Amino acid sequence: MRPAALRTVAAIPLLLTVALAPLPAFACASCGCSLSSDWDSQGVSSSPGLKLDLRYDYVNQNQYRSGSHAVTYDPNTGAENETYTKNHYYTIGLDYAFASVWGVNVQLPYIVRKHETNGMPNPDTATGLDSNGDPGIQDTKKIGDAKVIFRYTGFADHNFGVQFGLKLPTGSHTETFTSGFNAGELLDPGLEPGTGSTDLILGAFYSGAINRDWDYFAQGVYQTVVKHTNDYKPGHSLNVNFGVRYMSIAGFTPQLQINTRFISKDYLGDGTGAFAIDDNTGGRIAYLSPGVTFPVSDKVKLFAFVQLPIYQYLNGYQLAPKYTASLGARIGF
Repeated sequence: MRPAALRTVAAIPLLLTVALAPLPAFACASCGCSLSSDWDSQGVSSSPGLKLDLRYDYVNQNQYRSGSHAVTYDPNTGAENETYTKNHYYTIGLDYAFASVWGVNVQLPYIVRKHETNGMPNPDTATGLDSNGDPGIQDTKKIGDAKVIFRYTGFADHNFGVQFGLKLPTGSHTETFTSGFNAGELLDPGLEPGTGSTDLILGAFYSGAINRDWDYFAQGVYQTVVKHTNDYKPGHSLNVNFGVRYMSIAGFTPQLQINTRFISKDYLGDGTGAFAIDDNTGGRIAYLSPGVTFPVSDKVKLFAFVQLPIYQYLNGYQLAPKYTASLGARIGF
């Protein structure tokens, strides 16, 4: 493959952050999966026209953590005894480039999630189980929150660009537990398919070549709530990402990213406008994310990535994944 073609393959940006991606609007710091299939956000101009993005993400939150450590559940802490939250995210996206410097990306996730909890500590049994010993189960199969992101790269240096847009409250935030001791009760806000909020998204990115074989990118994205319900206000987040790509292998492009996320604590409301901080939300995470992209044809490109946590500091007590996996494709028309 000629160098120009290799650069074309390498220009398929798969790396960004959760704030621009996807995907499900993760309501907790521990949910992981800060990769994105925002293919035109590393400063590479895209050809005008429509593209279809398809993506699958697997996030199994099965490790109980507090601060920077994995912990064993202790009822004396007063925290909820959660067992696991297994997430499958299926995201469809449409990307349209109006011209060489303007574009828009629209993304809508479909969430398949199963969550199990033993509830709050029971003082009669000194365990986390509810008195009838019947864990609460939640099965969700719902549309999540959509995102609409515009990009502009019309500056003097076309390797630099900005992004701006909204996360919209298209996902339900009134789902309930499906079985167990708390059947029919509302889910915790972080388990709902949607947050019920409208969020502003602002980002900037830069990319360049290290040498003939390697190139790199850097990006920062900030997301904050501009409108919310009376019951829940998600914390604001900052995502900072770095990545490198090796472009001299014919047929595929290996990539390596460092994805970081900083998210503040959520606020829970009482329905009257009064809010209290949720101490079991928010934190700081960093992932090392190796992956590969390769073309099937001139119109179809595929990618696969895995995220491995290298640092996690979670406020309070939260479930976190030991790894996440992402697969996807972009189809041009």
